[in-house]
Amino acid sequence: MTAPYSPDDRQKVVAKLPPELRRELKVRAAELDTDIQDAVAAGVTSWLALESHHTVDTSGGSSFSTYLPTGLYEELKRACKPRKVSYNQGMAQSIRLWLDSKSSPRPAPVRTTGACRLVFGNQKGGVGKTSVSAGVAQALAESGKRVLLIDFDPQGHLTRQLGYAMLDIDEASLAKHMLGDAESDLQALLVPIKGGDFEDRLWLLPACKDAFLLDAKLATTRAVRIKETALERVMAELEREFDYIILDCPPSLGYTMDTALYYGRTREGEKPRKSGIVIVVQAEDTSGDAYDMLADQMDDLCDDLKIEIEVMGFVVNLYDARNGFIATSSLQSWQNMEEPVLGVVPELKEQREAVRRKEPLLAYEPDCEQAQILRKIARRIQG
Repeated sequence: MTAPYSPDDRQKVVAKLPPELRRELKVRAAELDTDIQDAVAAGVTSWLALESHHTVDTSGGSSFSTYLPTGLYEELKRACKPRKVSYNQGMAQSIRLWLDSKSSPRPAPVRTTGACRLVFGNQKGGVGKTSVSAGVAQALAESGKRVLLIDFDPQGHLTRQLGYAMLDIDEASLAKHMLGDAESDLQALLVPIKGGDFEDRLWLLPACKDAFLLDAKLATTRAVRIKETALERVMAELEREFDYIILDCPPSLGYTMDTALYYGRTREGEKPRKSGIVIVVQAEDTSGDAYDMLADQMDDLCDDLKIEIEVMGFVVNLYDARNGFIATSSLQSWQNMEEPVLGVVPELKEQREAVRRKEPLLAYEPDCEQAQILRKIARRIQG
């Protein structure tokens, strides 16, 4: 059958799907490195060629949107009528058909070096490290991974953007644990991030204002190598509970950043590109200057401690081609770097709205362009 539509010309379609089916679709698409819209289009095309398909339970359905090639949407609606099924049922059957034809390719990994550790950083503030690290964490959790998101910045933007309160300065905190000033269980500080198809697989370790003191106290400690190993020591127990641990780091080149970089190094026995640093930049010159300073810090740390820190790649955030030559030429410069560009995240209103509403982006607007790109970044990180 020749499809009477172009795969490059798409239109937005909305259906109501049960959460379990929607979640399974996102996990399988991530495992197969396939865009959700391509998976749904393939399922609909296969469904149209069938005479019938068993009914799918669509009770409890909620809104799901994607983009189908123009013309395929009309084909689906026309095919539903003689089969006496609703459009929502037709979509559900199509997705179920695609899932049943695509078995999961990945057995559960056996980890010998703890969770994969991703450090999101850049010395320059305001580039959007917080929104990118949070979005990638949500996307990884959507794909079935257990993810811990750590607000490692004393400003606490990540904690507040997700609608949580910072830890009180008199309470136990990550910084107090790192300095040996807390006896409680670090796991007790974790809070689940609710909403979206990542629920029950994503947790937050909130920030505390006492983290402003961390650099100064690490600088004055006399214990050998405690500056670099302080974070790793307290995270050892938590690593058993997660597939990924993501750090949203401060725009700083101090000892706090050293501990994060050391934590994200490639450990003995760990495969390449499982842990490392993701550098968030913008398409302008000051991001490049900040990266040069961060690269110098990483080089010094690697030379001093004889370690390797993998640069996973760059994320060019808040990109707007309407800014002209400055933006386009800067983007080209990042794309010419030795390390890959994992994704280019556009400047769109959905992220600002999610921050204003204090909701995770992939729960507030899961099908927006930014959310789709963050999922692609997560897939590239997973390899």
